[in-house]
Amino acid sequence: MKSFVARIRPRTWIIAAVVIAAIAGGSIYWFGYGLPAQAQETQSTTRTVQASTQTMQKTVSGTGTLAPTVDQDVNFVATGTVTAVDVTAGATVKAGDPLATVDTLTVNANLLSAKATLASAQAKLSDAQDSSTGSTADLAQIASAQAAVALAQASVTTAQTAVDGATLTAPVAGLVTAVNVAVGDRVTGTSSSSSGSSGSGSSSGTSSGTGGTGGTGGTGGTGSTGGTGSTGSSSGSSSSSSTAQFTIVGTGSWQVSVSVSASDVKSIAKGNQVDLSTTDGGSFFGTVSSIGLLPSTTSGAATYPVVVAVTGSPENLYDGVSVTAAIVYERRTDVLTVPSAAITTTNGKSTVTKVVNGKNVTTTVTTGETSGAVTEITKGLSAGDSVLVKTFTPSGTGTTGGTGTRNGTGTQNGFPGGGELPGGGTFQRGTGTGGFQGSTGTGSYQRGTGTGTGTGTQSGGYRG
Repeated sequence: MKSFVARIRPRTWIIAAVVIAAIAGGSIYWFGYGLPAQAQETQSTTRTVQASTQTMQKTVSGTGTLAPTVDQDVNFVATGTVTAVDVTAGATVKAGDPLATVDTLTVNANLLSAKATLASAQAKLSDAQDSSTGSTADLAQIASAQAAVALAQASVTTAQTAVDGATLTAPVAGLVTAVNVAVGDRVTGTSSSSSGSSGSGSSSGTSSGTGGTGGTGGTGGTGSTGGTGSTGSSSGSSSSSSTAQFTIVGTGSWQVSVSVSASDVKSIAKGNQVDLSTTDGGSFFGTVSSIGLLPSTTSGAATYPVVVAVTGSPENLYDGVSVTAAIVYERRTDVLTVPSAAITTTNGKSTVTKVVNGKNVTTTVTTGETSGAVTEITKGLSAGDSVLVKTFTPSGTGTTGGTGTRNGTGTQNGFPGGGELPGGGTFQRGTGTGGFQGSTGTGSYQRGTGTGTGTGTQSGGYRG
């Protein structure tokens, strides 16, 4: 045995010492680093919370676009030449404020003519009634005169409306967003009763008695109203502008048009409260003002149009902004709830751990609906009861391990490609091919990421 030891080269002793050191180092690494990392398992802790009452609600969600409730086109009902324009685009008006005026010469003449026709028709009716003998012919004459009076009265009403409409006023309060008339423009009233284009129009109707007053132009061709004549037609044609003369958009009231799926629309009703929010974080409220009767399938699925009226006076609302709506169709107050994490359900039986005088008592409960992270308790607890909620601490990811391998960077007696000790602490065979190399390098222990191979020049070592 001694002779054998004596024959061992000194370099071999060095190699053996290095091997022993490596094994010892690996063991220290394993027990000192690998085991603690594995011991960092997920741990649970508990906290005490009290059962409390909350408001629970059910909602139907949808998206829509914000728009002003008032968006109205305003046009003259009188025909004439514009003599004044009182507002410009961007002006804010109140209901009744003047917008523009047309000349009143024509409309005043039409009104006087209509009143004259009415007076004549009334006189004819009076004469027919006074001279009537009760015969069939006389009664027919009276009926005809009464019809003429009714037509003449309608013409007077129309002419008076045209006179009143010579000054166009704002029907609603809001912001004037469009003005499409200027002084000197010739405008044609949008009402059929004021469609005449000139005051010299002629009637195509014929009449007996006092004759007709057809073709008065400005009053839109009242036709023949005298005697028993038929209603004439004015030479002026009825037309309305393709572009509104004025457009007024209200800034005091808003609405949102929301699309709701066919499966959800049956749950909601007119008057339901709606929680509204915009993408920039704004929030406000509304109520369902109308629900469409017919669905739309433009999106590939049947949806119903639902109009939501914005309530209150929220600020910073803009036309065309995208809005998310949560329509509340069921709301219950004073609902007893606990965190859902406090409830354990096994084989259909739900329990909580109730804390009574410092002791944990497993208590059976009856659960109701769940909303978010809380669950309704309908039986088994009272408001103020303390229950345990289990919380979990995530396991550690390890700070003593790493992704490197224990390899030598040198070539003398290092362990290039030998055993590796990754972050998990397992001792496994590396991918290197070098064993105990020669003596030209300066090998050392290093936790690195490489798998280097030694390049020693002395042979006779222990190859991998």
